[in-house]
Amino acid sequence: MSTRRMLGFALFVLLLAGACIAPFQSIGLQQELRKTLQATAPAMPTMPALQEQGSAAPSVPQLSGRMAPSPDLEARLVQLYQEVSPGVVAIRVYGQSTDFGNPPQDMDFPTGQGSGFVYDKQGHIVTNYHVIDGGKRFEVVFNDGTKVWADVVGTDRGSDLAVLRVDVPEEKLVPLPVGDSDKVQVGQIVVALGNPFGLQGTMTWGIVSARGRILPSEQMTQTGGAFTMGDLIQTDAAINPGNSGGPLLNLDGEVIGVNRAIRTSGISRGNIGIGFAIASNWVRLIVPSLIEEGEFVYPYLGIEGQDDLPLAVVEKLGLPVPYGVYVVRVVPGSPADKAGLRGAQPTENPHTLPQGGDLIVAIDGHPVKTFDDLISYLVRNVRPGDETTLTIYRDGEKMDIVVRVGRR
Repeated sequence: MSTRRMLGFALFVLLLAGACIAPFQSIGLQQELRKTLQATAPAMPTMPALQEQGSAAPSVPQLSGRMAPSPDLEARLVQLYQEVSPGVVAIRVYGQSTDFGNPPQDMDFPTGQGSGFVYDKQGHIVTNYHVIDGGKRFEVVFNDGTKVWADVVGTDRGSDLAVLRVDVPEEKLVPLPVGDSDKVQVGQIVVALGNPFGLQGTMTWGIVSARGRILPSEQMTQTGGAFTMGDLIQTDAAINPGNSGGPLLNLDGEVIGVNRAIRTSGISRGNIGIGFAIASNWVRLIVPSLIEEGEFVYPYLGIEGQDDLPLAVVEKLGLPVPYGVYVVRVVPGSPADKAGLRGAQPTENPHTLPQGGDLIVAIDGHPVKTFDDLISYLVRNVRPGDETTLTIYRDGEKMDIVVRVGRR
C-alpha cells in the first residue's frame, strides 16, 4: 500500500545508517480515483528462468533466451492452479485514504485492494493487516466471481496478519492447507497466487531465495520506531502491489507463506525479484488467536540493538565473537532493564557504534546468530510473564541473565 517506516526490532531494532540501501514496500494496492480502478494495469514482468535442482545442464530447450520448465513441472503447475485457485480471493477495501492521504471521494468504488486465502470451512479469510488498515467496508471476490461483504474478526500489526469472515455456502469454501515453514529450503520451487494490480487469479512461480529475513512490522514503539518481524521467506516469484495477503505455496499446494512486501529500486513500485512472505508457522501460531481472541499478545524485552556487524566494528568493540545481537540501548523500566541487561554507552559521534553493550549469543540455550534467531524463538516459545535466559558476553566474560518477559 504505502511505503512503511524504519526498521526496528521486535523488541525493537536499531539499524545503522546505510544498512538498508533500497526501500521496502508493502504490496497492497491503493487506488486514488475511480479512473485508477478502470485504467489498464501495467504489464507483468517476465520471470527469470529456473533450472531443476541438481541438474548438471539444462535438459529442456531454450526459448527466447529463457529455459522452459520440464513437462512434469509444467503439468504440476497447471494442476496446482486448478487445485488452489478456488481458495484464493481478491479483497477490495472501501473508505481507505489514498496514497496521498486524501479521504476517498466516492465510496461506491474501492480505494484499496489486496489478496487473501480461505483458512477454514467457517468462512475465515487470512490476509495482511496493511491491506485492510483504515478501511470501512471489505468485499471478498472468489475465483468463480462470487462477491460478498466480509467482517473483520481480528488483526495483528506485529505480524501484519488479519482475519476476515464471510458468510457463504460451505461448498464455496476451499481452505488451503497451511504447511510447516521450518521445512522450507532455499532453492525450493514456490508459487504465488493473488491479485497484482487488480489482475485477479494471477499465478507466478520462482524459488525460495533465502530464509530468516527481518522487516519492520506495522506496530510502532513508544519512541517512534517500529517493532521488527522476523522469520520472513525471501522469494524471486513475481509479486507486485495487490499480491499482499495472498499465499506463497509449495508444489504440494501447502501455504508456506503469506506474501507481504517487495524490495523496490526506489523509483518503481514494481517487482525486481526480491519479495518477502510471512512464514506459515507464524500463521499457525497467530491466526487461531485472532479468531478466538481478536488479537495476539507478544512478549517484550525492551532493547535496541544491531546484528551482522562488520569485522572492523567487531574488532573495535572488542567483541569475542563476530555474531549475535549487540545491545545498543536498553529501554528504561523495561524487562531487560530490570534484569540488568546493559546497553552501549552514549557517544557524540553518530557515525560510530558506541562501546560497552552486552552481546546476546543465546536464548534458553538456543544459539542467537542474528536478530531473526532471537525474535523467532521469543515469539514462538515465550509468553508474557515467562522467564527466559539470555546468554551474553560482557567485557569479554560469558554469563547468563534471567529476564521475566513483559507484554508488548
